[in-house]
This record gives sequence, structure tokens and C-alpha cells, in this order.
Amino acid sequence: MNGSLFAFPPSKDPSQLNPLVLAYIGDAVYDVYVRQYLISLRNHRPQHLHAQAVKFVSAKAQAQFLKNWLPLLTEEELDVVKRGRNAKSGSVPKNADILDYRHATAFECLIGYLYYSERFDRLRALLDQVIPIHSPISEK
Repeated sequence: MNGSLFAFPPSKDPSQLNPLVLAYIGDAVYDVYVRQYLISLRNHRPQHLHAQAVKFVSAKAQAQFLKNWLPLLTEEELDVVKRGRNAKSGSVPKNADILDYRHATAFECLIGYLYYSERFDRLRALLDQVIPIHSPISEK
């Protein structure tokens, strides 16, 4: 992983990783992306940052972002999304609809796949589609 910030490549090719493992790293990558965006704004009060972050990281929001991405995805990316959507995690958060949760897992799975495949330009292009949905965020 020459182009990555961290020097810990996965133990397998990204296409061979369990979709829940891809979603695990995808969640972290997405969280850093959202946090960096929020910190680029003016209001840095912790409670404000958290409230704004929820608009991006909730299962419902991620499911909607995935829906918006679908027409933009390649066949390979759609296959990754399907693997992520169909993965059985064994649990569902109390505050999430099961379909939203599965689509959020698919969203995170694709992010993890692109990250571990070192397709950073593609990952950035898709993630940059997320920000305009909520922007401009009130900085009151």
C-alpha cells in the first residue's frame, strides 16, 4: 500500500476479504473523511461537530448516499455493494431500519474496497458526492 497513509496492507487481496471486514475499514475511512470536512467549517464546538456528523454517518443517511451513487458505479463496484448488502452481521442497531442498515453496510463495504484497492481518486470522487447533499451546513 504505497499510496496509503498507513503501512498495514490487508492479509488478502481486497476482492477476497469478507464484506464485513471491508465495511469495518470503510466505516473508519468514511468517519475520518466526514470529520475532516466538519473541521474545515467554522464551528468546532464538540456538540455541534457530533450533531453534524450524525447527518452523514447514520444508517439512513448512508443508505441514501448509496442510492445516489448507484447510477455512477461500475459493474465491479456494484458487485462489491451486493456483497456488502447481503453480508449477515448477526446484529442490527436498535435505531436503524434493517434495509437502511444493510445498505449502509454496503456503502461502507465499497469504501473499504476502494481504499484497500488503492483507488483513491475513485474513492474521493464518490465521497465528494456526499458533501453537496447536506451542504451548506449551518455554521451557527
